[in-house]
Amino acid sequence: MCLIAVGWKLRPDYPLILAANRDEFFARTAAPAAFWTDHPQLLAGRDLEQGGAWLGITRTGRLAAVTNYREGRRRRNGSRSRGWLVRDYLLSEAAPETFLGSVDETRADYDGFNLLAGTPTQLYYYSNRTRQTIAVAAGAHALSNHLLNTPWPKVTRARDGLAALAQTPPGELTGALFTLLSDRELPPQDRLPDTGVGAELERVLSTAFIRAGDYGTRCSTVVLVDVAGHATFEEISYAPDGTVAAHGRYELDIMV
Repeated sequence: MCLIAVGWKLRPDYPLILAANRDEFFARTAAPAAFWTDHPQLLAGRDLEQGGAWLGITRTGRLAAVTNYREGRRRRNGSRSRGWLVRDYLLSEAAPETFLGSVDETRADYDGFNLLAGTPTQLYYYSNRTRQTIAVAAGAHALSNHLLNTPWPKVTRARDGLAALAQTPPGELTGALFTLLSDRELPPQDRLPDTGVGAELERVLSTAFIRAGDYGTRCSTVVLVDVAGHATFEEISYAPDGTVAAHGRYELDIMV
């Protein structure tokens, strides 16, 4: 997952709004979002190589999403899959802050990551690069492959774009969020970060929606939780050429 825009208590009708793009090599096998047969309360896509997830929600309203922290180096041999963080939180019964405290104890087992973990009443952010567990403030936020709200162009555009939807009619909200995730506007070269991958690749990775041959945006996901506890989870999966490969939509009433 390389871009997440989250509105936490941004609107009175939808206390939680989340829109996210997962960017990955197309050769890495994954299943689109569905309720897992071995854990029927869990709704998420699934990495079929390591068994983890990048974004998911449960019938009790537990929600988590992870992004990599880009450091310009290859993944360490033997490091744990960061998708396990999402899976393990969703299958846990621990409060978000408690769970993230336990993650801090094993932080060195993972390459760099950012993790959002929440319930219908609380949302927290943790990165093993800062070791700080932060209660997410009310408002619009965005996260890519650095820290929460780092002012990379696509992060700023996603956060500001989400904030601008605060008054969007409910029936138009999902479509507007998918439009936000499909943004392919290239920012000026002098505004790009230097994360150690070289100027050419920085530019390729600088858009919200990425199309780069064997790598790119694999899926876009929108999650809405309304004030009554009804959740909508909609996901569009893409083929390497950018065409739609699958489209799934799920509705669930959160049991608190």
